[in-house]
Amino acid sequence: MIENVEHVAGTSVLREVLAGLSKCQKSLPTKLLYDKRGSEIFEKICLLKEYYPTRAETEILKTHSNEISSLIGKEVIIIEPGSGAGDKIRYLLPHLVDPAGYVPIEISRDILLRMTEELHEEFPTLDVMPLCADFNQEINLPHQLDTKNYKKVVFFPGSTIGNFGQQDAVNFLKKIGRIIGSGGGLVIGVDLKKNPELLKNAYDDPHGVTADFNMNLLERLNREISANFNLDNFKHEAFYNEDLGRVEMHLVSKISQLIRVNETIFRFKEGESIHTESSYKYNVDEFAELCAKAKFSLKSTWKDSQNLFCVFYFEWE
Repeated sequence: MIENVEHVAGTSVLREVLAGLSKCQKSLPTKLLYDKRGSEIFEKICLLKEYYPTRAETEILKTHSNEISSLIGKEVIIIEPGSGAGDKIRYLLPHLVDPAGYVPIEISRDILLRMTEELHEEFPTLDVMPLCADFNQEINLPHQLDTKNYKKVVFFPGSTIGNFGQQDAVNFLKKIGRIIGSGGGLVIGVDLKKNPELLKNAYDDPHGVTADFNMNLLERLNREISANFNLDNFKHEAFYNEDLGRVEMHLVSKISQLIRVNETIFRFKEGESIHTESSYKYNVDEFAELCAKAKFSLKSTWKDSQNLFCVFYFEWE
């Protein structure tokens, strides 16, 4: 059974888009990039040689799953916000000792249903408690957890934490702390600072796949909320903002133009952009300090063989 079904659709998308495009620096929520087609394009991005994060994190999970699972402990409840198809949790589950349950949190009901069915087949003794929700909102865990007094551990791979501004990241980590409680754990993937050229190629690949991913957002708005973006009049741009320590993705207007979104008109100057994604990069000490602000204590770290990516394990004080 899937609890708390929520969808980002219709009026919710329209409200967020109107608010974002009304800012001085026009912006759109990163989560809107991941409609069905956007998610499919992102899967292609993950296979590109230029896009190292998925490959590097997978190496870490494959190499260190026993060690990570040992730190997590036995008879724990694993909670995964933004679980998607559950690809990465599959590296940990076989190594966990008597897990008390797994709570995947995913906004797409179809993906959640499919993943839950697959996990029931692969791990028949695992208690899977799917939750259909937007993890950016307040999360109410499944009711059956009320009677289970087990250690809770949040699994948050994929460097998704990098999409949060730093204060928003602290607020999100505080929310995780409230969910897991004192002594609870956090396994989290973080992209490390590195050569800016390597970062640029990962977010603006020469094959144009990342550009398609970004431009698909405009197609989605045309389709879902009666916008009239002409994709030929926009281009994808990505760069590393060294001062802020983040990669930024933008959709840049090639010309001066008026865009209608539902019944609202927005004016774009030539060269004006819509900021669609930020991906903050950290070194180990910076990220540990960030988590300390949310009362998380660092217990261990694991890096890939090229030192591109890091998986951290924290416990909440």
